[in-house]
Amino acid sequence: MTTRAATFLDVFKPRIGIVIMLAALGGVAVSPGALPDTWRIAAVALAVFVASLSSGAFNQWAERDLDARMRRTARRPFASGRYKAGPGWLAIIAALLAAAVALAALAGNAWAALYTFLGAFTYGVIYTLWLKRRSWTNIVVGGLAGSFAVLAGAAAVDPAPSVAPILLAVVLFLWTPPHFWSLAMAAREDYARAGVPMLPVVAGDATCAKVILAHTVALSLVALLPALYGMGMIYLAAALVGGAWFTQASIALVREPSRVQAMRTFGASLAQLALLLSGAMLDRWLLGATA
Repeated sequence: MTTRAATFLDVFKPRIGIVIMLAALGGVAVSPGALPDTWRIAAVALAVFVASLSSGAFNQWAERDLDARMRRTARRPFASGRYKAGPGWLAIIAALLAAAVALAALAGNAWAALYTFLGAFTYGVIYTLWLKRRSWTNIVVGGLAGSFAVLAGAAAVDPAPSVAPILLAVVLFLWTPPHFWSLAMAAREDYARAGVPMLPVVAGDATCAKVILAHTVALSLVALLPALYGMGMIYLAAALVGGAWFTQASIALVREPSRVQAMRTFGASLAQLALLLSGAMLDRWLLGATA
């Protein structure tokens, strides 16, 4: 990939988009009932991915001043000045979101389209514009972006919400804060310099580590509950292993609230989510769980 293409893609935060798209597929997997046509599932997943790209680009557009003051983000396209954050970018971002919502409505239904929009709105507007610079609860509310992705995927199967996808949406809501706070602990000086009130900045690393552990235990327990509502042994095993992995890393973080252990905990959070979502999909498409 050329440097120019990589720079362009970096505007949209595609790695976050992939995680959000997988959350939508997880919502499909845990939803009871007959699955829609494969093309419909793929199209809704693509819609959620594109909506995430639009909100990711808006996040960078709106936060270019903050990004420029942080070592971790100073080389992002807008922050570094490689791209000028003019109104043309807002038109591109709005067009992407409109296309994503339209695709979700066409391939899924109005509920899938609404959840797709709400996920992007939560990250782009509520988290980025309203809360990021004002409150340590920013990423707590921002966790709803992943929850809406789960619900968008579930709505493609059945517009009426059922217990298992709601539980998975709660898991995504609980997962996002400790995932991001672990990274924020590692980059605490960056956030302090930029004046962003992330939890490690306002409460300190020791307190933040304890809050991360509490969230991790709660989400790991909730993640087991879909096994009571149709999910099979692959999902349950993935939830147990992932929960134990993230919890162990969080306990170690409480004992040693260091940058190195924070990054290990951050990695464990990614491993847990990957196990949960892949376990849900393997259960559904290999064993026919919830069918």
